[in-house]
Amino acid sequence: MTQFKPVHVIGGGLAGSEAAWQIAEAGVPVVLSEMRPHRMTDAHKTHGLAELVCSNSFRSDAWETNAVGLLHAEMRRMGSLILAAGDLHKLPAGGALAVDRDGFSGEVTERLAAHPLVTIKRGEVAGLPPADWDSVIVATGPLTSPALSEAVRALTGEGELAFFDAIAPVVHLDSIDESIAWRQSRYDKAGPGGTGADYLNCPMSKDEYEAFVDALLAGEKTSFKEWEASTPYFDGCLPVEVMAERGRDTLRFGPMKPVGLTDPRTGRRPYAVVQLRQDNAHGTLWNMVGFQTKLKHAEQVSVFRMIPGLGEAEFARLGGLHRNTFLNSPKLIDGVLRLKAEPRLRFAGQITGVEGYVESAAIGLLAGRFAAAERKGEALRTPPATTALGALVAHITGGHLLDEGTGSSSGSFQPMNINYGLLPPLEEDAPLAGEDGRRLKGKERGAEKKRVMSRRALRDLDGWIAEHAHPTSSSMTGLDPAIQGQAR
Repeated sequence: MTQFKPVHVIGGGLAGSEAAWQIAEAGVPVVLSEMRPHRMTDAHKTHGLAELVCSNSFRSDAWETNAVGLLHAEMRRMGSLILAAGDLHKLPAGGALAVDRDGFSGEVTERLAAHPLVTIKRGEVAGLPPADWDSVIVATGPLTSPALSEAVRALTGEGELAFFDAIAPVVHLDSIDESIAWRQSRYDKAGPGGTGADYLNCPMSKDEYEAFVDALLAGEKTSFKEWEASTPYFDGCLPVEVMAERGRDTLRFGPMKPVGLTDPRTGRRPYAVVQLRQDNAHGTLWNMVGFQTKLKHAEQVSVFRMIPGLGEAEFARLGGLHRNTFLNSPKLIDGVLRLKAEPRLRFAGQITGVEGYVESAAIGLLAGRFAAAERKGEALRTPPATTALGALVAHITGGHLLDEGTGSSSGSFQPMNINYGLLPPLEEDAPLAGEDGRRLKGKERGAEKKRVMSRRALRDLDGWIAEHAHPTSSSMTGLDPAIQGQAR
């Protein structure tokens, strides 16, 4: 048997554990370094691998109509350890996949420890890994150790990695009422690569603006965790409600200023305006400009649907403000998750700019596959962008609009959960009629569109798997037969 040098994985969370499993299952030895229990974080309580520190839910498991459920299905097809362990330790949760946290972590730890090609080392990797580690996956998550964060910052030339990450909501284009919102840039300026109609504008009268400010001020806010309290705001990212607290007209002279805009319905400038900017290359997602917020999620939905044109808004991502550590991946990471400045380093998990346990594990899965293929001298391309897995990679490596002058991300890159807006639109509209011939409208049409996209995703992934399949090792035996079939 060919003897391969080991691949090193730093971080024993969901992404690192999944990456290590995929490497070993491909027949390549792997060394998994986890700093706990020698160095604990502010959030972890145990030294188990894949410890869930925030929630025990992997969210919806409905693969036909929910994007995270589709990601579950794809990962099961790829032999995911995280999904296999989740299925073995699932708890009743309706249509969601919730797991027993201790049982789940124990299962992942036990299976990795028992794998003949996996070596688990406890202790912190301080700074960049040794030079003789020629293939490394960094999967250290949002609580990356200060020494490693500083080393990555110095290597990439990027600014601070740890800050209060202020995220504005993102809305699905097809849920915006364009009979109210209109397309126009301020003063009709086109700008580089623009048309002069690059923003969607939602107008407000004085009464609507005053009611909106009242709702912002009254809305229930998220309080900071103790370990976040000393982390400063990122420059220029004040929450929208904090701006409102500074004076009732602050927003109207800030992100909601109406200058240079004319409402075509009235022929006049509105009292205030909320602008949305295209957020992804497909044009299916639009970002609420300047609307980073601490409002709780339920409050955001009710308050932001007060905005004319967003009364039926569907949110691909709601706003948030929390400590985070992530790379400007569109600028720094290539299509197979290698750091452009030092290709021996790959990154996986939340540090790449995905949000959520499942998404982090999915990027770990792909990073592991890429590293194993590279070690074996095999070519491995990214899954098609029509799949949930491929769409996540496209999002973090090139799914954002680029500045034509510099070729880098325009600055709107933010962590994102998987959602259908990240997948390419269908070549044709979703079917207009159901199986009974009845014309589909509204939510029924939207649900059928998701089903078509999900079926396309699994069909395209199956083709990709057939091209890049590696034998699944005997260490997968012992799973429930139904789960084992899903995983494979």
